[in-house]
Amino acid sequence: MLGKLLYRYLKTYRWLLAAVLVFQFASALAALYLPRLNADIIDNGVTRGDIDYIWSHGIVMLGISLGQIVTAVIATFFAARAAMATGRDIRRDVFDRVSSFSEREISQFGAGSLITRNTNDVQQVQMLAMMGATMLITAPLLAIGGVIMALQQDVGLSWIIAVSVPVLLIIAIFVISRMVPLFRAFQAKLDAVNRIMREQLIGVRVVRAFVRERIEEERFREANTDIMIVGRRVGSLFVVLFPLAMLVLNVTVVGVIWFGGIEVDAGEVEIGTLFAFMQYVGQILMGVLMASFMTMMIPRAAVSAERIGEVLDASSSLTRPAHPVHEFPQRGMVQFDRATFTYPGAEEPVLEDISFHATRGETVAIVGSTGAGKSTLISLIPRLFDVTSGAVRVAGVDVCEADPDLLFERIGLVPQRPFLFTGTIASNLRFGREDATDEELWEALEIAQARDFVLEKEDGLQTRISQGGTNVSGGQRQRLAIARAIVHQPDILVFDDSFSALDLTTDARLRAALWRRLPEVTKIVVAQRVSTITDADRIVVLDAGRVVGIGTHEELRESNETYREIVESQLGVDA
Repeated sequence: MLGKLLYRYLKTYRWLLAAVLVFQFASALAALYLPRLNADIIDNGVTRGDIDYIWSHGIVMLGISLGQIVTAVIATFFAARAAMATGRDIRRDVFDRVSSFSEREISQFGAGSLITRNTNDVQQVQMLAMMGATMLITAPLLAIGGVIMALQQDVGLSWIIAVSVPVLLIIAIFVISRMVPLFRAFQAKLDAVNRIMREQLIGVRVVRAFVRERIEEERFREANTDIMIVGRRVGSLFVVLFPLAMLVLNVTVVGVIWFGGIEVDAGEVEIGTLFAFMQYVGQILMGVLMASFMTMMIPRAAVSAERIGEVLDASSSLTRPAHPVHEFPQRGMVQFDRATFTYPGAEEPVLEDISFHATRGETVAIVGSTGAGKSTLISLIPRLFDVTSGAVRVAGVDVCEADPDLLFERIGLVPQRPFLFTGTIASNLRFGREDATDEELWEALEIAQARDFVLEKEDGLQTRISQGGTNVSGGQRQRLAIARAIVHQPDILVFDDSFSALDLTTDARLRAALWRRLPEVTKIVVAQRVSTITDADRIVVLDAGRVVGIGTHEELRESNETYREIVESQLGVDA
Protein backbone atom coordinates (compact mmCIF):
# COMPACT_ATOMS: atom_id res chain seq x y z
CA MET A 1 0.00 0.00 0.00
CA LEU A 2 2.85 2.41 0.83
CA GLY A 3 4.55 1.93 -2.53
CA LYS A 4 1.25 2.20 -4.37
CA LEU A 5 0.35 5.41 -2.53
CA LEU A 6 3.74 7.05 -3.11
CA TYR A 7 3.78 6.08 -6.78
CA ARG A 8 0.25 7.36 -7.26
CA TYR A 9 1.12 10.83 -6.00
CA LEU A 10 4.85 11.27 -6.59
CA LYS A 11 4.60 10.46 -10.31
CA THR A 12 3.01 13.90 -10.75
CA TYR A 13 6.28 15.45 -9.55
CA ARG A 14 8.69 13.14 -11.42
CA TRP A 15 10.63 16.09 -12.87
CA LEU A 16 11.27 17.45 -9.40
CA LEU A 17 12.36 13.99 -8.27
CA ALA A 18 14.63 13.69 -11.31
CA ALA A 19 16.30 16.97 -10.35
CA VAL A 20 16.69 15.68 -6.78
CA LEU A 21 18.40 12.52 -8.01
CA VAL A 22 20.77 14.44 -10.27
CA PHE A 23 21.88 16.86 -7.55
CA GLN A 24 22.11 14.09 -4.93
CA PHE A 25 24.25 12.09 -7.34
CA ALA A 26 26.57 15.06 -7.81
CA SER A 27 26.75 15.65 -4.06
CA ALA A 28 27.56 12.00 -3.35
CA LEU A 29 30.28 11.90 -6.03
CA ALA A 30 31.86 15.01 -4.52
CA ALA A 31 31.77 13.41 -1.06
CA LEU A 32 33.49 10.29 -2.42
CA TYR A 33 36.20 12.26 -4.22
CA LEU A 34 37.13 14.53 -1.30
CA PRO A 35 38.92 11.88 0.87
CA ARG A 36 41.08 10.84 -2.10
CA LEU A 37 42.02 14.46 -2.75
CA ASN A 38 42.75 14.88 0.95
CA ALA A 39 45.06 11.85 0.84
CA ASP A 40 46.94 13.31 -2.12
CA ILE A 41 47.47 16.60 -0.29
CA ILE A 42 48.84 14.79 2.78
CA ASP A 43 51.04 12.32 0.87
CA ASN A 44 52.29 14.63 -1.88
CA GLY A 45 52.09 18.02 -0.24
CA VAL A 46 52.38 17.90 3.55
CA THR A 47 54.88 15.07 3.84
CA ARG A 48 57.10 16.63 1.13
CA GLY A 49 56.64 20.21 2.24
CA ASP A 50 55.33 21.27 -1.20
CA ILE A 51 53.37 24.42 -0.35
CA ASP A 52 52.32 25.11 -3.95
CA TYR A 53 50.86 21.60 -4.21
CA ILE A 54 48.96 22.14 -0.96
CA TRP A 55 47.54 25.48 -2.14
CA SER A 56 46.55 24.33 -5.62
CA HIS A 57 44.90 21.11 -4.48
CA GLY A 58 43.47 22.78 -1.39
CA ILE A 59 41.63 25.34 -3.53
CA VAL A 60 40.25 22.52 -5.68
CA MET A 61 39.17 20.68 -2.55
CA LEU A 62 37.48 23.83 -1.23
CA GLY A 63 35.65 24.34 -4.54
CA ILE A 64 34.42 20.75 -4.54
CA SER A 65 33.23 21.13 -0.93
CA LEU A 66 31.29 24.26 -1.80
CA GLY A 67 29.82 22.50 -4.83
CA GLN A 68 28.76 19.59 -2.63
CA ILE A 69 27.01 21.96 -0.24
CA VAL A 70 25.19 23.78 -3.06
CA THR A 71 24.03 20.55 -4.75
CA ALA A 72 22.88 19.11 -1.42
CA VAL A 73 20.87 22.25 -0.64
CA ILE A 74 19.25 22.31 -4.08
CA ALA A 75 18.39 18.59 -3.85
CA THR A 76 16.83 19.08 -0.42
CA PHE A 77 14.84 22.06 -1.70
CA PHE A 78 13.39 20.08 -4.62
CA ALA A 79 12.71 17.09 -2.38
CA ALA A 80 10.83 19.31 0.08
CA ARG A 81 8.77 20.78 -2.75
CA ALA A 82 7.80 17.33 -4.04
CA ALA A 83 7.06 15.93 -0.56
CA MET A 84 4.99 18.91 0.58
CA ALA A 85 2.99 18.90 -2.67
CA THR A 86 2.41 15.16 -2.25
CA GLY A 87 1.12 15.68 1.29
CA ARG A 88 -1.18 18.43 0.03
CA ASP A 89 -2.57 16.19 -2.71
CA ILE A 90 -3.19 13.27 -0.33
CA ARG A 91 -4.98 15.52 2.18
CA ARG A 92 -7.09 16.95 -0.65
CA ASP A 93 -8.12 13.53 -1.89
CA VAL A 94 -8.85 12.22 1.60
CA PHE A 95 -11.00 15.28 2.29
CA ASP A 96 -12.84 14.87 -1.01
CA ARG A 97 -13.45 11.20 -0.29
CA VAL A 98 -14.71 11.87 3.23
CA SER A 99 -16.98 14.62 1.88
CA SER A 100 -18.66 12.03 -0.32
CA PHE A 101 -19.29 9.63 2.57
CA SER A 102 -22.75 9.04 3.96
CA GLU A 103 -23.34 9.04 7.69
CA ARG A 104 -22.80 5.27 7.57
CA GLU A 105 -19.16 5.59 6.49
CA ILE A 106 -18.49 8.49 8.85
CA SER A 107 -19.72 6.38 11.76
CA GLN A 108 -17.75 3.39 10.57
CA PHE A 109 -14.40 5.20 10.63
CA GLY A 110 -15.18 7.69 13.39
CA ALA A 111 -14.70 11.44 13.07
CA GLY A 112 -11.60 11.47 15.30
CA SER A 113 -9.92 8.71 13.30
CA LEU A 114 -10.65 10.47 10.00
CA ILE A 115 -9.06 13.66 11.33
CA THR A 116 -5.96 11.71 12.45
CA ARG A 117 -5.69 10.00 9.08
CA ASN A 118 -5.81 13.32 7.25
CA THR A 119 -3.24 14.98 9.50
CA ASN A 120 -0.81 12.73 11.38
CA ASP A 121 -0.92 9.79 8.96
CA VAL A 122 -0.41 12.01 5.92
CA GLN A 123 2.47 13.70 7.72
CA GLN A 124 4.21 10.33 8.22
CA VAL A 125 3.93 9.47 4.52
CA GLN A 126 5.03 12.99 3.58
CA MET A 127 8.08 12.73 5.84
CA LEU A 128 9.06 9.41 4.29
CA ALA A 129 8.72 10.92 0.81
CA MET A 130 11.01 13.75 1.89
CA MET A 131 13.65 11.53 3.48
CA GLY A 132 13.42 8.94 0.71
CA ALA A 133 13.98 11.53 -1.99
CA THR A 134 17.05 12.95 -0.24
CA MET A 135 18.59 9.61 0.79
CA LEU A 136 17.60 7.41 -2.14
CA ILE A 137 20.80 8.18 -4.04
CA THR A 138 23.08 9.38 -1.24
CA ALA A 139 22.86 6.32 1.04
CA PRO A 140 23.64 3.60 -1.53
CA LEU A 141 26.26 5.73 -3.28
CA LEU A 142 28.08 6.44 -0.03
CA ALA A 143 27.91 2.79 1.00
CA ILE A 144 28.74 1.10 -2.31
CA GLY A 145 30.99 3.86 -3.64
CA GLY A 146 32.76 4.02 -0.29
CA VAL A 147 33.54 0.30 -0.43
CA ILE A 148 35.01 0.62 -3.93
CA MET A 149 37.10 3.69 -3.05
CA ALA A 150 38.27 2.14 0.23
CA LEU A 151 39.44 -1.02 -1.57
CA GLN A 152 41.40 1.16 -3.99
CA GLN A 153 43.16 2.74 -1.05
CA ASP A 154 43.99 -0.40 0.96
CA VAL A 155 42.74 -3.93 0.31
CA GLY A 156 44.45 -5.25 3.42
CA LEU A 157 42.05 -3.45 5.78
CA SER A 158 38.91 -4.43 3.85
CA TRP A 159 38.15 -7.21 6.37
CA ILE A 160 37.20 -4.48 8.87
CA ILE A 161 34.45 -3.30 6.51
CA ALA A 162 33.32 -6.91 5.94
CA VAL A 163 32.82 -7.26 9.71
CA SER A 164 31.37 -3.87 10.69
CA VAL A 165 28.75 -3.47 7.94
CA PRO A 166 26.95 -6.82 8.61
CA VAL A 167 27.00 -6.11 12.36
CA LEU A 168 25.37 -2.72 11.77
CA LEU A 169 22.77 -4.28 9.43
CA ILE A 170 21.91 -6.98 11.99
CA ILE A 171 21.36 -4.32 14.67
CA ALA A 172 19.13 -2.26 12.33
CA ILE A 173 17.05 -5.29 11.26
CA PHE A 174 16.60 -6.38 14.86
CA VAL A 175 15.30 -2.96 15.90
CA ILE A 176 13.11 -2.37 12.83
CA SER A 177 11.39 -5.76 13.12
CA ARG A 178 10.06 -4.71 16.52
CA MET A 179 8.88 -1.30 15.42
CA VAL A 180 6.06 -2.32 13.04
CA PRO A 181 3.55 -3.55 15.69
CA LEU A 182 4.45 -0.65 17.94
CA PHE A 183 3.78 1.92 15.21
CA ARG A 184 0.42 0.29 14.42
CA ALA A 185 -0.50 0.40 18.12
CA PHE A 186 0.69 4.01 18.38
CA GLN A 187 -1.65 5.17 15.60
CA ALA A 188 -4.58 3.34 17.22
CA LYS A 189 -3.81 4.99 20.58
CA LEU A 190 -3.56 8.37 18.84
CA ASP A 191 -7.04 7.81 17.39
CA ALA A 192 -8.33 7.11 20.89
CA VAL A 193 -6.81 10.29 22.32
CA ASN A 194 -8.28 12.40 19.52
CA ARG A 195 -11.69 10.75 19.89
CA ILE A 196 -11.86 11.35 23.65
CA MET A 197 -10.60 14.92 23.30
CA ARG A 198 -13.19 15.65 20.59
CA GLU A 199 -16.01 14.16 22.68
CA GLN A 200 -15.05 16.18 25.72
CA LEU A 201 -14.79 19.44 23.77
CA ILE A 202 -18.14 18.95 22.03
CA GLY A 203 -19.87 17.69 25.17
CA VAL A 204 -18.24 20.09 27.63
CA ARG A 205 -21.63 21.41 28.82
CA VAL A 206 -22.89 17.92 29.54
CA VAL A 207 -19.67 17.03 31.34
CA ARG A 208 -19.99 20.07 33.59
CA ALA A 209 -23.74 19.68 34.08
CA PHE A 210 -23.27 16.16 35.44
CA VAL A 211 -20.06 17.04 37.33
CA ARG A 212 -18.09 14.48 35.33
CA GLU A 213 -14.88 16.47 35.07
CA ARG A 214 -12.82 14.11 37.22
CA ILE A 215 -14.16 11.00 35.52
CA GLU A 216 -13.47 12.44 32.08
CA GLU A 217 -10.02 13.56 33.20
CA GLU A 218 -9.34 10.01 34.33
CA ARG A 219 -10.62 8.65 31.01
CA PHE A 220 -8.31 10.98 29.10
CA ARG A 221 -5.44 10.21 31.46
CA GLU A 222 -5.73 6.49 30.73
CA ALA A 223 -5.72 7.05 26.96
CA ASN A 224 -2.86 9.53 27.29
CA THR A 225 -0.88 7.09 29.43
CA ASP A 226 -1.46 4.30 26.91
CA ILE A 227 -0.01 6.33 24.04
CA MET A 228 2.85 7.44 26.29
CA ILE A 229 3.74 3.81 27.05
CA VAL A 230 3.75 2.84 23.38
CA GLY A 231 5.70 5.98 22.47
CA ARG A 232 8.22 5.20 25.19
CA ARG A 233 8.75 1.72 23.75
CA VAL A 234 9.34 3.21 20.31
CA GLY A 235 11.73 5.73 21.81
CA SER A 236 13.58 2.95 23.62
CA LEU A 237 14.24 1.25 20.30
CA PHE A 238 15.65 4.49 18.89
CA VAL A 239 17.74 4.87 22.03
CA VAL A 240 19.14 1.38 21.51
CA LEU A 241 19.82 1.79 17.78
CA PHE A 242 21.87 4.97 17.69
CA PRO A 243 24.28 4.20 20.56
CA LEU A 244 24.88 0.73 19.09
CA ALA A 245 25.44 2.25 15.65
CA MET A 246 27.89 4.77 17.09
CA LEU A 247 29.61 1.98 18.99
CA VAL A 248 30.10 0.02 15.76
CA LEU A 249 31.35 3.18 14.01
CA ASN A 250 33.81 4.09 16.76
CA VAL A 251 35.11 0.52 17.14
CA THR A 252 35.58 0.36 13.37
CA VAL A 253 37.53 3.64 13.35
CA VAL A 254 39.70 2.41 16.23
CA GLY A 255 40.33 -0.80 14.30
CA VAL A 256 41.33 1.13 11.20
CA ILE A 257 43.75 3.30 13.20
CA TRP A 258 45.16 0.31 15.07
CA PHE A 259 45.75 -2.04 12.15
CA GLY A 260 46.41 0.81 9.71
CA GLY A 261 49.04 2.17 12.07
CA ILE A 262 50.81 -1.18 11.96
CA GLU A 263 50.82 -1.02 8.15
CA VAL A 264 52.11 2.58 8.20
CA ASP A 265 54.86 1.58 10.61
CA ALA A 266 55.81 -1.26 8.27
CA GLY A 267 55.93 1.18 5.33
CA GLU A 268 53.14 -0.63 3.48
CA VAL A 269 50.68 2.28 3.54
CA GLU A 270 51.15 6.04 3.54
CA ILE A 271 49.51 8.23 6.20
CA GLY A 272 47.28 10.05 3.70
CA THR A 273 45.98 6.75 2.35
CA LEU A 274 45.16 5.62 5.91
CA PHE A 275 43.25 8.83 6.57
CA ALA A 276 41.35 8.42 3.29
CA PHE A 277 40.50 4.82 4.15
CA MET A 278 39.25 5.96 7.55
CA GLN A 279 37.02 8.57 5.92
CA TYR A 280 35.65 6.04 3.46
CA VAL A 281 34.82 3.67 6.29
CA GLY A 282 32.94 6.51 7.98
CA GLN A 283 31.07 7.21 4.75
CA ILE A 284 30.20 3.52 4.32
CA LEU A 285 28.82 3.21 7.82
CA MET A 286 27.05 6.58 7.47
CA GLY A 287 25.41 5.33 4.26
CA VAL A 288 24.29 2.15 6.01
CA LEU A 289 23.06 4.20 8.97
CA MET A 290 21.14 6.58 6.70
CA ALA A 291 19.53 3.61 4.93
CA SER A 292 18.68 2.10 8.31
CA PHE A 293 17.15 5.35 9.51
CA MET A 294 15.02 5.59 6.38
CA THR A 295 14.07 1.94 6.75
CA MET A 296 12.95 2.67 10.31
CA MET A 297 10.56 5.28 8.99
CA ILE A 298 9.04 2.82 6.52
CA PRO A 299 7.07 0.74 9.08
CA ARG A 300 5.31 3.75 10.55
CA ALA A 301 4.69 5.27 7.13
CA ALA A 302 3.41 1.87 5.93
CA VAL A 303 0.89 1.75 8.77
CA SER A 304 -0.18 5.31 7.99
CA ALA A 305 -0.42 4.57 4.27
CA GLU A 306 -2.59 1.55 5.03
CA ARG A 307 -4.95 3.72 7.09
CA ILE A 308 -5.04 6.41 4.38
CA GLY A 309 -5.67 3.74 1.75
CA GLU A 310 -8.65 2.44 3.72
CA VAL A 311 -10.27 5.85 3.39
CA LEU A 312 -9.35 6.39 -0.26
CA ASP A 313 -10.51 2.89 -1.20
CA ALA A 314 -13.76 3.09 0.76
CA SER A 315 -16.81 3.43 -1.44
CA SER A 316 -19.65 5.62 -0.33
CA SER A 317 -22.97 3.83 -0.02
CA LEU A 318 -24.40 6.84 -1.86
CA THR A 319 -23.09 6.26 -5.37
CA ARG A 320 -23.65 8.70 -8.21
CA PRO A 321 -25.97 7.33 -10.90
CA ALA A 322 -24.32 6.30 -14.16
CA HIS A 323 -26.80 8.40 -16.14
CA PRO A 324 -28.13 11.06 -13.75
CA VAL A 325 -31.47 12.72 -14.43
CA HIS A 326 -31.23 16.49 -14.83
CA GLU A 327 -34.90 17.32 -15.43
CA PHE A 328 -37.36 17.54 -12.55
CA PRO A 329 -40.86 17.74 -14.07
CA GLN A 330 -43.01 17.97 -10.90
CA ARG A 331 -41.59 20.88 -8.95
CA GLY A 332 -42.00 20.70 -5.19
CA MET A 333 -43.42 17.16 -5.09
CA VAL A 334 -42.18 14.55 -2.61
CA GLN A 335 -43.37 10.98 -2.87
CA PHE A 336 -42.61 7.86 -0.82
CA ASP A 337 -43.53 4.70 -2.68
CA ARG A 338 -43.42 1.65 -0.38
CA ALA A 339 -40.03 2.79 0.91
CA THR A 340 -38.20 0.47 3.30
CA PHE A 341 -34.89 1.14 5.02
CA THR A 342 -32.73 -1.20 7.09
CA TYR A 343 -29.41 -0.27 8.69
CA PRO A 344 -26.52 -2.58 7.73
CA GLY A 345 -26.38 -5.56 10.07
CA ALA A 346 -29.78 -4.81 11.61
CA GLU A 347 -32.32 -7.64 11.79
CA GLU A 348 -35.40 -5.46 11.49
CA PRO A 349 -36.02 -2.49 9.17
CA VAL A 350 -36.19 0.97 10.72
CA LEU A 351 -38.82 1.99 8.16
CA GLU A 352 -41.10 -0.41 6.36
CA ASP A 353 -43.52 0.08 3.45
CA ILE A 354 -43.75 3.89 3.78
CA SER A 355 -46.09 5.50 1.26
CA PHE A 356 -47.34 9.10 1.17
CA HIS A 357 -46.83 12.22 -0.94
CA ALA A 358 -46.64 15.99 -0.69
CA THR A 359 -47.49 18.30 -3.56
CA ARG A 360 -46.13 21.76 -4.27
CA GLY A 361 -46.90 24.26 -1.52
CA GLU A 362 -48.32 21.68 0.89
CA THR A 363 -47.27 21.24 4.48
CA VAL A 364 -46.89 17.61 5.51
CA ALA A 365 -46.08 16.85 9.13
CA ILE A 366 -44.55 13.65 10.46
CA VAL A 367 -45.22 12.63 14.06
CA GLY A 368 -44.62 9.58 16.15
CA SER A 369 -43.10 8.36 19.37
CA THR A 370 -39.38 8.42 20.05
CA GLY A 371 -37.64 5.84 17.88
CA ALA A 372 -40.48 5.66 15.36
CA GLY A 373 -38.06 6.51 12.51
CA LYS A 374 -39.02 10.12 11.80
CA SER A 375 -35.49 11.50 11.37
CA THR A 376 -34.44 8.49 9.30
CA LEU A 377 -37.47 9.01 7.05
CA ILE A 378 -36.68 12.60 6.17
CA SER A 379 -32.99 11.72 5.71
CA LEU A 380 -34.13 9.70 2.71
CA ILE A 381 -35.45 12.82 0.95
CA PRO A 382 -32.06 14.54 0.36
CA ARG A 383 -30.55 11.05 -0.03
CA LEU A 384 -28.45 11.02 3.11
CA PHE A 385 -29.35 7.32 3.07
CA ASP A 386 -30.56 5.08 0.26
CA VAL A 387 -33.75 3.07 0.66
CA THR A 388 -33.36 -0.69 0.95
CA SER A 389 -36.41 -1.20 -1.23
CA GLY A 390 -39.14 0.93 -2.71
CA ALA A 391 -38.48 4.47 -3.89
CA VAL A 392 -38.33 8.10 -2.78
CA ARG A 393 -39.09 10.64 -5.50
CA VAL A 394 -38.42 14.38 -5.50
CA ALA A 395 -40.08 16.48 -8.21
CA GLY A 396 -41.07 13.25 -9.96
CA VAL A 397 -37.54 11.78 -10.07
CA ASP A 398 -36.20 8.88 -8.00
CA VAL A 399 -33.55 10.40 -5.75
CA CYS A 400 -31.21 7.48 -6.56
CA GLU A 401 -31.34 8.43 -10.24
CA ALA A 402 -31.23 12.21 -9.87
CA ASP A 403 -28.11 14.33 -10.29
CA PRO A 404 -27.02 14.83 -6.64
CA ASP A 405 -26.09 18.49 -7.05
CA LEU A 406 -29.39 19.36 -8.71
CA LEU A 407 -31.24 17.35 -6.08
CA PHE A 408 -29.59 19.25 -3.25
CA GLU A 409 -30.41 22.56 -4.93
CA ARG A 410 -34.12 21.76 -4.59
CA ILE A 411 -34.02 20.82 -0.91
CA GLY A 412 -33.38 22.97 2.13
CA LEU A 413 -32.66 20.83 5.19
CA VAL A 414 -32.77 22.08 8.77
CA PRO A 415 -31.34 19.23 10.89
CA GLN A 416 -32.43 18.29 14.37
CA ARG A 417 -29.17 19.60 15.79
CA PRO A 418 -28.35 22.65 13.67
CA PHE A 419 -24.66 23.35 13.15
CA LEU A 420 -23.14 26.77 12.53
CA PHE A 421 -19.66 27.26 11.14
CA THR A 422 -16.88 29.50 12.37
CA GLY A 423 -17.32 32.89 10.73
CA THR A 424 -20.08 35.50 10.81
CA ILE A 425 -23.86 35.39 10.70
CA ALA A 426 -23.67 36.52 7.08
CA SER A 427 -21.17 33.82 6.07
CA ASN A 428 -23.31 31.17 7.73
CA LEU A 429 -26.44 32.37 5.94
CA ARG A 430 -24.59 32.53 2.61
CA PHE A 431 -23.65 28.91 3.15
CA GLY A 432 -27.11 28.37 1.66
CA ARG A 433 -26.35 30.55 -1.37
CA GLU A 434 -23.09 32.40 -1.89
CA ASP A 435 -24.48 35.19 -4.08
CA ALA A 436 -27.30 36.15 -1.70
CA THR A 437 -27.55 39.91 -1.09
CA ASP A 438 -27.80 41.52 2.34
CA GLU A 439 -31.47 42.32 1.63
CA GLU A 440 -32.14 38.63 1.00
CA LEU A 441 -30.35 37.72 4.21
CA TRP A 442 -32.46 40.17 6.22
CA GLU A 443 -35.62 38.86 4.56
CA ALA A 444 -34.72 35.27 5.50
CA LEU A 445 -33.93 36.37 9.05
CA GLU A 446 -37.30 38.12 9.26
CA ILE A 447 -39.17 34.99 8.17
CA ALA A 448 -37.15 32.89 10.63
CA GLN A 449 -37.95 35.37 13.46
CA ALA A 450 -34.24 36.07 13.87
CA ARG A 451 -34.08 39.64 12.58
CA ASP A 452 -34.60 41.28 15.97
CA PHE A 453 -31.84 39.51 17.85
CA VAL A 454 -29.40 40.03 14.93
CA LEU A 455 -30.22 43.76 14.93
CA GLU A 456 -29.45 43.84 18.65
CA LYS A 457 -25.93 42.63 17.93
CA GLU A 458 -23.42 45.45 17.62
CA ASP A 459 -22.01 44.09 14.34
CA GLY A 460 -25.30 42.88 12.88
CA LEU A 461 -24.70 40.44 10.04
CA GLN A 462 -20.96 40.59 10.70
CA THR A 463 -21.35 39.26 14.25
CA ARG A 464 -18.82 36.52 14.84
CA ILE A 465 -20.06 32.96 15.24
CA SER A 466 -17.89 30.39 16.98
CA GLN A 467 -17.54 26.82 15.79
CA GLY A 468 -20.85 25.00 16.18
CA GLY A 469 -22.59 28.24 17.08
CA THR A 470 -21.78 27.80 20.76
CA ASN A 471 -21.85 31.56 21.39
CA VAL A 472 -25.58 31.82 20.59
CA SER A 473 -28.52 30.17 22.34
CA GLY A 474 -30.19 27.00 21.12
CA GLY A 475 -33.23 28.91 19.87
CA GLN A 476 -31.10 31.47 18.06
CA ARG A 477 -29.05 28.68 16.49
CA GLN A 478 -32.23 26.99 15.23
CA ARG A 479 -33.58 30.22 13.76
CA LEU A 480 -30.28 30.97 12.00
CA ALA A 481 -30.30 27.45 10.56
CA ILE A 482 -33.86 27.98 9.31
CA ALA A 483 -32.86 31.32 7.78
CA ARG A 484 -29.90 29.61 6.07
CA ALA A 485 -32.27 27.07 4.51
CA ILE A 486 -34.57 29.88 3.33
CA VAL A 487 -31.64 31.75 1.74
CA HIS A 488 -31.00 28.57 -0.25
CA GLN A 489 -34.34 29.22 -2.00
CA PRO A 490 -35.34 25.55 -2.29
CA ASP A 491 -38.54 24.05 -3.65
CA ILE A 492 -38.78 21.82 -0.58
CA LEU A 493 -38.04 22.74 3.03
CA VAL A 494 -37.39 19.84 5.41
CA PHE A 495 -37.53 20.53 9.14
CA ASP A 496 -36.29 17.79 11.45
CA ASP A 497 -37.81 18.87 14.77
CA SER A 498 -36.34 22.30 14.04
CA PHE A 499 -38.73 24.27 16.27
CA SER A 500 -38.05 22.38 19.52
CA ALA A 501 -35.91 25.14 21.09
CA LEU A 502 -38.45 27.89 20.33
CA ASP A 503 -41.10 29.13 22.69
CA LEU A 504 -44.72 28.68 21.61
CA THR A 505 -45.15 32.30 20.54
CA THR A 506 -42.02 32.38 18.40
CA ASP A 507 -42.92 28.97 17.00
CA ALA A 508 -46.36 30.19 15.93
CA ARG A 509 -45.00 33.42 14.39
CA LEU A 510 -42.30 31.54 12.48
CA ARG A 511 -44.73 29.00 11.05
CA ALA A 512 -47.19 31.73 10.09
CA ALA A 513 -44.40 33.63 8.29
CA LEU A 514 -43.27 30.49 6.50
CA TRP A 515 -46.77 29.64 5.31
CA ARG A 516 -47.51 33.25 4.30
CA ARG A 517 -44.18 34.27 2.70
CA LEU A 518 -43.33 30.93 1.06
CA PRO A 519 -46.68 29.61 -0.19
CA GLU A 520 -45.24 27.66 -3.13
CA VAL A 521 -42.53 25.90 -1.11
CA THR A 522 -43.35 22.37 0.03
CA LYS A 523 -42.73 21.91 3.75
CA ILE A 524 -41.98 18.57 5.39
CA VAL A 525 -42.06 19.03 9.16
CA VAL A 526 -41.00 16.55 11.83
CA ALA A 527 -42.20 17.72 15.21
CA GLN A 528 -42.66 16.40 18.71
CA ARG A 529 -44.92 19.29 19.67
CA VAL A 530 -48.50 18.81 18.45
CA SER A 531 -49.18 22.57 18.42
CA THR A 532 -46.54 22.90 15.67
CA ILE A 533 -48.41 20.67 13.22
CA THR A 534 -52.13 21.18 13.87
CA ASP A 535 -52.51 23.38 10.79
CA ALA A 536 -50.61 21.04 8.44
CA ASP A 537 -52.34 19.98 5.23
CA ARG A 538 -51.53 16.37 5.99
CA ILE A 539 -50.11 14.56 9.00
CA VAL A 540 -48.30 11.23 8.70
CA VAL A 541 -48.32 9.17 11.90
CA LEU A 542 -45.44 6.72 12.37
CA ASP A 543 -45.32 3.88 14.85
CA ALA A 544 -42.41 1.41 14.98
CA GLY A 545 -41.31 2.41 11.50
CA ARG A 546 -44.69 1.98 9.80
CA VAL A 547 -47.34 4.45 8.72
CA VAL A 548 -50.39 3.95 10.93
CA GLY A 549 -52.36 7.00 9.86
CA ILE A 550 -52.53 9.86 7.36
CA GLY A 551 -54.90 12.81 7.53
CA THR A 552 -55.54 16.23 9.01
CA HIS A 553 -55.38 17.00 12.69
CA GLU A 554 -59.16 16.72 13.10
CA GLU A 555 -59.42 13.51 11.07
CA LEU A 556 -56.64 11.75 12.93
CA ARG A 557 -57.87 12.87 16.33
CA GLU A 558 -61.17 11.19 15.59
CA SER A 559 -59.94 8.04 13.84
CA ASN A 560 -56.36 7.26 14.86
CA GLU A 561 -55.60 5.87 18.31
CA THR A 562 -51.85 6.50 18.12
CA TYR A 563 -52.29 10.15 17.16
CA ARG A 564 -54.99 10.63 19.77
CA GLU A 565 -52.65 9.36 22.47
CA ILE A 566 -49.97 11.83 21.35
CA VAL A 567 -52.43 14.72 21.40
CA GLU A 568 -53.90 13.79 24.78
CA SER A 569 -50.45 13.40 26.31
CA GLN A 570 -49.60 16.99 25.34
CA LEU A 571 -52.85 18.93 25.18
CA GLY A 572 -55.07 16.99 27.54
CA VAL A 573 -58.12 14.78 27.06
CA ASP A 574 -60.36 17.66 25.95
CA ALA A 575 -58.03 18.80 23.14
